[in-house]
Order: sequence, then C-alpha cells, then structure tokens
Amino acid sequence: MKYPVSRIHMGAARCAADLTDGSERGEYVSQDYILHTLGRPMRSVNLMYCYYPLDETFPVRARDAFRDRKVTFQWDYPYDDYFPYTGGLNGDRNSEVFRRMQDIRRHGQDVTLTLTCDPNVSDEHLIAVAEDLKPYGRVLLRLNHEATGNWFSFNKRASYEDVAKFFVHAGEVIRAHAPNVQTIICIGGIEDPDSAEIVKEKEFACTIPAADIWSVDKYMALHWGWPYDTAEHGGRSHSRGSYRDTYEMTKRSFRRFTELNGGIPKPMVMSEFNADGDVTGPYDQCRMVDGFFRLLKDDPETWLSGINFYQFRDRGRLGLEIEDPAAPDTGIPQPVLAAFRQWIHDPLFLPQMTQGGEAALPVTLRWGGAEDAEGLAVHLHFAGNPHFCELNFSDDGNYMIELNGKWFYKSPKTKFVDLMPAFFDKPLTAPCDLTLKLFAPPASGMNDLHAADGLLNSYAVISELPSVRIEYAPIEADRD
Repeated sequence: MKYPVSRIHMGAARCAADLTDGSERGEYVSQDYILHTLGRPMRSVNLMYCYYPLDETFPVRARDAFRDRKVTFQWDYPYDDYFPYTGGLNGDRNSEVFRRMQDIRRHGQDVTLTLTCDPNVSDEHLIAVAEDLKPYGRVLLRLNHEATGNWFSFNKRASYEDVAKFFVHAGEVIRAHAPNVQTIICIGGIEDPDSAEIVKEKEFACTIPAADIWSVDKYMALHWGWPYDTAEHGGRSHSRGSYRDTYEMTKRSFRRFTELNGGIPKPMVMSEFNADGDVTGPYDQCRMVDGFFRLLKDDPETWLSGINFYQFRDRGRLGLEIEDPAAPDTGIPQPVLAAFRQWIHDPLFLPQMTQGGEAALPVTLRWGGAEDAEGLAVHLHFAGNPHFCELNFSDDGNYMIELNGKWFYKSPKTKFVDLMPAFFDKPLTAPCDLTLKLFAPPASGMNDLHAADGLLNSYAVISELPSVRIEYAPIEADRD
C-alpha cells in the first residue's frame, strides 16, 4: 500500500534536552541503549575529556598514571581525571573519543565536547583540536568549564585572568580553523542572592562577548566529597538548595551576562543540572528536578536554550541509572529516570516539526544537525491499535525514525525495524492518523568535507521508502 509522503523540517525546541554520557564518575553508554531507554534522541550528548599534552604521563588517565598517589578528593591528581583526549597534536583520530562522537551523530544528535585543557598549550595544539572537530558538523565546545572554581588543574596552572584570556584566544584560533565549532563559556554566574555581579566578574567579563553560548553548572544538591566520604547531617562536603532559588539564580545569571554583552542576548544553557541523590535521596531528587522543569514550563519568558542532565549512568547518585557495582556494564534505573523520560517528551523539550510540501522520490535529505534537519513524513492511517507494525528496508540508509512519540534507529546494515514499542506505552484507543518521520544523519557520524557546504551539512538520497506492514490481530486465532 502506498502512503502520502511530504517533506518535514526539524528545528529547535523551546528548550533543548541534552545529556552527559560518561565522566570521572561513570563510563560511556552506547547511544542504542540510551535511545531504547529514553525513547528519543537528545539535542546533544556531552562528553567529558581532558587535554594536558605537556605532562609526561599524558594521555594515561590520571587515576591510572597516579595509582599509588594518596587521594582524598576527586581532583587531587596532577591533571583532571576525565577520559584523556587522544586527538590534538600528533593524536589518533581513530581513537575512542572520535568513535563516541561518531556514535552520537549517527543517532541524530549533536556533540558537546567538554574539554579541560592546559592553558599553556601552543596554538599548534589548538589548531590540531580544531582540525579534529571539523568533520563533526555543529560541535559545541565547552572549554575549561566551571572556570571560576579552584578544583580543576587548569585553575592551578594559571590565574583566573589568564584562564579567561586563554578561553578567548583558544576560541578565536579554533573558530578560524573550524567555523562549525561553537564555544561555551561555563562560569559561576550569580551565586549570591544579594549580589548583582557574577562570580569573578572582573576577571571573566571578557569571555562573555567572546563565547557563542553562555552557561552555568547548577546542582540543586551536590555531594562533592564523593566517593571519599558520606554525606551526613552536619557534614561539610555537600550542599542543598531549593529548585526555586536555583531557577532564579540561573535566570539572573543570564540577565547579567546580557548586560555584560551590551544588552545583546546569546543562547544560555545549563551545562550540568541535577540534584544529587547522595543528599536528597531518590524521591526528593525527583521532586526537585520536576519542580525546576515546571518553573521553566510555566515561565512566560523564553530565556533558556538548553538543559544538560548530568548524567545518564553514574557510579554515585548523579545518574538516571546507577552503575551496578557487581556488574559495571549494567545500570540500575532510578526514580528520576522515569521523571526525566516523561519530561523530555513534553512539548517544552520537543524539537519543532514543520510540515512542507509533497515529496516525490528520489529525494535528497539534508542533515544540518539536531536543530536543523530535513526529513520525510509518511502519513499512515491506523484502524485501531496494531498487533504488528514494522518497516522493511531495501536500502543501506542510516535513519532516525519517529512514530507515536517513540524514536527508532536504523543502521545501514539493518533491513527490519519493529515499530510495535511505539504502542506499548501509548496504545491507540480509536482509529487515527499518525505521521511516521524519517531523517538521515550521516552513516559514518562524520560530514563529507569535500562537499561545498560539508562543514555543516550532510546529504542522503532516498530512492525507495521502506514497506510498511500493519496487522490488527494475531496471525493465528487464540485457541484457548
């Protein structure tokens, strides 16, 4: 049966939903697993890496290079205990960090690279990083985040003024060689309710006009002493605020950033957001996350461009899942996972879909990123809730597919996609029309830089649509 097909455009959500995947506290989880768990792709997935190439032991991870060192705080190593960035000058572009970026982009998501970096590296190192990132479309680079703090190694190697100047200079160098990269400045923002200024405003004022995106990390509760102590009553290694105060301080930070930029706003994101279950327990963690999202949804002002939830799977209690200590490759879902999953399917966080005109095959689809992609809309009619609903492909395309609010990934080698999970949580109760949406992010996860506009766009030609099979009853009748 042939179904009507039209063009469709996927644009930005009112507020983007992003997610951190792996850090000093947890390992990377495949995008297939995350997609199955959450039911939709993120706008961007954040990777946490460090680059200290001037250190003799680098790129050995800090926890391994200094295994015999006595450590009583997560950041007591000579350089930060993130995954080592193995690109850069004389790096390996087939190494793990690039395979992860490719995994993210194949699944229809943009890459956010959080990179703590020695502020003493030469321009040659920065140019090499820029060249690394060139094939990955729109990349968000969060360089030396939480820069107004004192825990990361880059803050111990340079003054705050020099850290700020390094951010400005590095952004200029990287954008000159990779214009597809947007820089994120992540600083403290307004943290004192009685202050009109951001933390270390004098030192970091120069970064506000230099950055493409402004950011703060805000934990409504945090146990920074993890994993070396336990958060207990009267302890000094944790904190807890309120979701209302967190919301107000973040919004005030945006307003102050705007003032420091001559009244001109830029995109504002929360690059790390959560409430630490070590402090709140699992139920209050849910309540605080839900409360913050409700404030954002009810706010008549549109000021926040994105929220990155930190993180998917954590060895502590900062994850949607906790890593099973008896089986590190296994995650234990926390109550906040169900709350987060429900919220990211709210219109507040859903990308905007705009219907276009009728499409005739063959058709060329453009992928410009998670907030700018051209796809196809196949208009299906359902007589009721199906017992079978599936797609069968004859091509080797790399596709992201959505039906009834549920997203599916089709890899180039896959020929069959079972769409029935789209109806498990949202069964149809009456005949209705549904739109199947299909987008084509790059199969390799990388753009073709030989194309005229390959820096930001990739293209796929669709010559044949998959066949759709819908059945409304079991193949054999019940004999009981």
